[in-house]
Amino acid sequence: MVPAFPALVLSLVIATLYATLFHLLWGRTLNGLIAYWLAALAGFAVGQLAASALSLKDVQIGELHLLAASTVCWLSMAFARRFKL
Repeated sequence: MVPAFPALVLSLVIATLYATLFHLLWGRTLNGLIAYWLAALAGFAVGQLAASALSLKDVQIGELHLLAASTVCWLSMAFARRFKL
């Protein structure tokens, strides 16, 4: 199921904030920020879709599965940092 427009906007804002925080803590270059932002968007989307498909009952804001999406988002940014993507 595709999230409603407000959930999509909230997802973009949260993923962007996570990427910015990750870059402030561990980033070095502007290219790194872009890579972390793309990884954050992809990870957040995968986490959201997986939680929706599995009908998880985790922390939610409307249709947005915040806990699952955030976890996969941070893991994807750590993966991008580790393998220098």
